Order: sequence, then C-alpha cells, then structure tokens
Amino acid sequence: MDASTPCHSRALRTRRWRLPALAGTVLLVLAACGGGTPPAEAPRPVLVVRPGDLANDGIGAYAGEIRAREESALAFQVGGHLVRRLVDAGEHVQRDQVLAEIDPGDLRLQAQSAQAQLSAAEAEHARARTDQARYARLAEQQLVSRSTMDAQDAAYKAAQAQVRAARAQSDVARNQAGYTRLRAPRDGVIASRQAEAGQIVGAGQTIYTLAGDDGREVAIALPESRIAGFRVGQPASVELWNRPGERYEGRISEIAAAADPQTRTYAARVALTLPDDAAVELGQSARVYLSGNGAEAALSVPLSAIQPGAGDAEGDRAAVWVVDPQTRALRRVPVTIGAYGEHAVAVHDGVTAETLVVAAGGHLLREGQVVAPVDRDNRPIEPETPKPVPRK
Repeated sequence: MDASTPCHSRALRTRRWRLPALAGTVLLVLAACGGGTPPAEAPRPVLVVRPGDLANDGIGAYAGEIRAREESALAFQVGGHLVRRLVDAGEHVQRDQVLAEIDPGDLRLQAQSAQAQLSAAEAEHARARTDQARYARLAEQQLVSRSTMDAQDAAYKAAQAQVRAARAQSDVARNQAGYTRLRAPRDGVIASRQAEAGQIVGAGQTIYTLAGDDGREVAIALPESRIAGFRVGQPASVELWNRPGERYEGRISEIAAAADPQTRTYAARVALTLPDDAAVELGQSARVYLSGNGAEAALSVPLSAIQPGAGDAEGDRAAVWVVDPQTRALRRVPVTIGAYGEHAVAVHDGVTAETLVVAAGGHLLREGQVVAPVDRDNRPIEPETPKPVPRK
C-alpha cells in the first residue's frame, strides 16, 4: 500500500468537516447582506406605582412630643425652709391636695404680731370714740373751743384708719401663714420636681411642674419657608411612634408669633381629639401630618421616579415615565414637584391617582418603548381594555 494513503485519508476527512461549517457561514453572511429582519425586542419589565397620598409617604409630617394642654409651674408665694415634700414626679394629684410644706414658724409669729397690733389699734379707736363723744357734749355747752373739738374729730378718724390698716396687715400675715402649704390648682400629673426637702426656697421658685388632665397636645416646630400655609384651626392627624398606622384627629391650636432665633422655626401646638379608651402618655414621641401651601391637592411619587429636566420646551422641568395602560408604551411627562419626604416627593401636576408611574430605572428607558409593568410584589399588571365609545 502506498505510504501516502493515511495522509490522503486525513485530508479528505478534514475537507468533509470544513465544508458544512463554511456553508453555514456563507448562509449567515448572505442573510445579513440580504437585509434579514432581526428578532423583536422583548418588553423590559419595569416596576410601576400609582401616586399616593402625601400623608402616607411622610410628606408634610412633623416630629413632635405629647404635652399637656395646661402646664403649670407650681411655687410657694413665700420663701422659707422646705420641710416636707409629699408627692413625687409621675404621681397623679387632685385639686387642693397638699404637695409640699415650708416651715411656718416665723410666719405664724408675724401673724400673731399683726393680730396684736390690730387689737391695740382697736383699743385706741375705742378711746378716741369715747373722747369724741365727751368733747361733743362739752362743745354743746360751749365749754371747749371749736378748734379743740376739731382736734378730737381728727383723732377719732385717725384711730379708725389705724384699725383698718392693722386689720389689713393681720389678714396679709394670716394669708402668708397659709401659704406655707403648696396645693394643686387642678387635677393632673406631676411632670417634674425641682426641689427637695431641706432646701431653702424663695417665693416664686418652681417646686413642681403640673400637667393638667384637661387635654393633650403635640408640640411641633413649623418651617419658616412654609409658615404661610398653616393657620390656627387647621385639621391634622397624629400618629404615635409606638402605635404605627393608628391615627388620631387633631387641629392646630396655636402658632408662635415669631420664629425661634436659633432654629428659624415657629413653635406650634396641635390639640388632640382622643377616644375615651386612648392611653396617651406625656412625653411620647408623635408624628403630625399637615398639608400647607396648596399641598392638600398634591400626590406623591417615589424619589427614584423623578427624572431630571432635559432642557426642552417644558422649561427644564423634572419628569416621570408614565406607562400607557392599554399599549404599554412609555411617555415622558413633565411634573411640578413640591416638598420632599424621606422616601417620596410631592407632585402637583402631570399625574393622577390612577397613573402608572415607573418607580425606578428611568435612566435606562426611552420614549415610546413598550414595557411589561409589574407591581411591588412582582405581579404583572394586565393591560386595560379600551372602553367602547357610545353611539350617538
């Protein structure tokens, strides 16, 4: 057998393998040159949401603290040595209940001294009255001069004035002796205590802070930039931090006339309307939902849905991608945005509560692109059926 036969056989096998591959390549090139139609692009899945309520997205929400509608700083009307403290912070007290006492010793002595001066003045008044009556009889008999009679009348009037002055001083001293007991002006809870037994306290120095039982409010701070949109009596809703999702009705009860010089915010109070079984404790954290500057009619979309302005005829406004519910095609819609929240932003025009807004990935989309919208649970949203046009 010829020695070249094995080499010849291998060459034949190689040619047989290359021919089909070459034919496939030629067919692909011919198809490309012939303008073959590429396969259609599959719709891109996109997450869509419907514009929500501002309050649900935390826009127009202000952090606050539960306070009593009436908070009183309780103090003695007189100074002295604080000998007894009868209640502590957190205790509930009743009207006229004794809360603390100072040493009444000196004030009792002053009251006794004033009473003694009153007795002396009354005795002098009695003597002056007797002298006046006696001199009046002598004057009728013309045994004393008219000037002497006038002097007796003046002495009697002076004695009367001394009695009135002594009686007033006695009343003041007696009242001061009664001021040694500090009493609760109303039912409430002792919110704080600022003094301890054994301490020397002055008149007017705060001993307790009493939070009354006649209502609860939320203390908040309103921003200077939006203060024109708020008013006393404006409705609000309040949510406690320890009870998420549970709302209480309220209204703005007061707004400070001037802004805080440090924070540039306006202190405000929101009065709560609580059910009978609601247990709201002082000092609890709360969130107050308010709407201002026309935000009552605004909706909100996620922050990630907002696309920056493109510098077009719309005035370089921000925009969102909107999905047509029937054709699934995308459309760029300019919007006017408002206040920013933690996760959302207010939108004042361009969308409605039923609009399908692309929530994320807008930088990868284009005008007119057909997409496959899904919700947050990755469930596809079926296209809407066009409504039939009624015949005239």
